Amino acid sequence: MLREAIHDLNRLREVSSVIARHGFGAYLERVRLGSAAPRPAPVDGSPPGPPPSDGRNAARFRQMLVDLGPTYVKLGQLLSSRPDILPAAWIAELSLLQDACDPVPVDDIRREIERGLGRPVGELFAWLDPVPVASASIAQVHRARTHGGADVAVKVQRPGVREQFESDLGLLQYVARLLEALVEETGIYTPSDIVHEFDRAIHEELDFANEARNARDIAIASKDLAFVVVPAVHAAFSSATVLTLDYVEGRKVTDVAGREGYDPQRVARNLIDAAFRQLFGGGIFHGDPHPGNLLVLPGDRIAYLDFGLVGRIGRPMQEALVTLLVAVALRDPDTVARVLYRIGVPEAHTPITSLRDDISRILDRYLGLKLDQIRSSTLLTDMLDLAVRHKIKVPREYALLCKSSVTIEGVIRGLYPELDIMEVGLPYAKEMLFSRFQPGDASGALMKSMLKLQGLAEDVPAQLSQILADLEGGKFRVHVRSESIDRIADNVRSLGLTVFLGLLASALALGGLFVVARQMAGSQVVLLLGFSALLFAGFLFGASLTVYWLGGRIPKLSLRKLIHRFSRPS
Repeated sequence: MLREAIHDLNRLREVSSVIARHGFGAYLERVRLGSAAPRPAPVDGSPPGPPPSDGRNAARFRQMLVDLGPTYVKLGQLLSSRPDILPAAWIAELSLLQDACDPVPVDDIRREIERGLGRPVGELFAWLDPVPVASASIAQVHRARTHGGADVAVKVQRPGVREQFESDLGLLQYVARLLEALVEETGIYTPSDIVHEFDRAIHEELDFANEARNARDIAIASKDLAFVVVPAVHAAFSSATVLTLDYVEGRKVTDVAGREGYDPQRVARNLIDAAFRQLFGGGIFHGDPHPGNLLVLPGDRIAYLDFGLVGRIGRPMQEALVTLLVAVALRDPDTVARVLYRIGVPEAHTPITSLRDDISRILDRYLGLKLDQIRSSTLLTDMLDLAVRHKIKVPREYALLCKSSVTIEGVIRGLYPELDIMEVGLPYAKEMLFSRFQPGDASGALMKSMLKLQGLAEDVPAQLSQILADLEGGKFRVHVRSESIDRIADNVRSLGLTVFLGLLASALALGGLFVVARQMAGSQVVLLLGFSALLFAGFLFGASLTVYWLGGRIPKLSLRKLIHRFSRPS
C-alpha cells in the first residue's frame, strides 16, 4: 500500500513536470497542483505568466499527451472522438495522435502468446514473423501462418500494459475528483464522467474478447455486401490477450486515386453503401474508420481493420436518427428540435422554442445550396454544438457516430469530391422510416405503436380523473424547484452554521482564557480544562473558516473559458 502511494506520488510529480514544461504550469497553480512540479526560476525575476493564447496551444496539448505516455495518448484519442466535449480545432489536433510505440522484442511476444493461449508457439503456428506489422501502446501485431496454411495476423498485448494503465487510471481519478472540487464546471460533462468513460473504454480494449465480438458483429451486418471484407476471427488462437484474425493484404484507401485497376468513385460509393447498410441494417458502425483501418482489395472491395472501437445503436435510436435525417432533409426545425430533445439528456430546462429557432437558423444557413455543396460533417457538427450549447447531454453513441461520419466523409470526398452523400444515404433512411409502418415488419413497430396509443387512450382519462379528484379534495400539490433559490438556501445554511460555530468558539475562547488566568497558580486539572477549551475553540474557528470558504467563496477555474482562451488565434 505504501509502495503504491509513493509510486502514485512520483507519477503525479512526473505528470506535473511535463505539464509545466509545455507551458501549462500557471494553470496547475490555479488548481493547486503546481506544488508537485519543479519550478524553473524566471530569467528576469518576474513571476511566470500563463501560456500565450494562440492557435498553437492545441498542438502543444497534443504533444504534452504524447510525452505523458500511452495512457494519456489513449485519453486524447478518446477525447478526439467526442466533439461534444472539446472545440472542433482541438478535436482536429487530437485526431492526429498516433498510437505507435517502439516494438517489443519477439521473445517477449512469444512468451505472451504462450501465456495467453496456454500452448507453445511452435504448436500454434508454423511460422511467426519476428518483425511486427504494427506496434502500438496496447498491442503489437505479427504476421503468422497456421499449420493448416492460413495466413493470419496475431495481435498480442504488450507485457505489463494492464498494470501501467491501472496505475495511471488511479491517478486520473484522483485528479478528476480534485478538479471537480476546484473547477467551475460550466459544461455538461464532469471530469469524473470523462475518466469513468475512459476507464470503461480502456478495460474493454484490454479484453480482446470484446474486439473479437465486434469483428463478428460487423461481419454479420455486412454478410449481404459482397464488396465488404471483414477478417475472420480464429477462436482457437484467440484469448483475452491474444487475438488472431485473417491476414488481409490490400492498398490503403487514400492510395487508390489515379492508380490503374481501381475506380475511386465506385470505392467511395461502396464505402457509403456499407456504412448505411451496417448502421440501419445491423445497428452497428466502425468507430474509427480512418484511412489506416480501410484497405481496398481487387474489385474495389473494402476491407475493415482494427475493431477495438465499434459503436452500436438500438432500434429506438436508429428510428430517432432516421427521423432526424429526414427532418433535416425536409428542413423541418420543429421535428429536429423534438428529436434532439428526446434523444439527449437535458441537464437544465431548455425551452424547445429557443432550440427550434437556433435549428432553423442553422438550416437557413444551407438554404439555396445544392446538396453536393453541403458538407454533411459541418451540419452534423453544428447540430452537436447546438445540443451542447443548450445543455443537452448527447449519448456517447451519437457523439461517436458524428465523429465517425466526419472521418469517413473526409475519406470519401478525397476519392469522389462530387459524391452527394445526403442523396445517396437518404433512401436508406426513408426505407427504414417506411418499414416502421409495414404490417409485416418483423420488429412489430406498427403493432407496438398501436399498443402505445391504446394504452394512452385507456390511461389518460383515469389519470385526468385522479388529478381532478386530488384538486377538488385539496390534495393536489405542485413542487417548484429553482437553482437560484437552492443556492440561496445553501448560502443561508452555510452562514448560519458559520455564525453558530464562531459564537461557540468565541465563548470557549473567552471561558478558556478566564480559567487559565484564574488558575495559573491553582489546580492543574482546572488549568488543563482551560487549555483544552482554548484548543477546542481553535478547532471550531478552523471549522467555521472552512465552512465559510466552502460556502461558494473559493474562486474556481472555468474549463470552458480556459479552452476558448487556448483556441483564440494569435
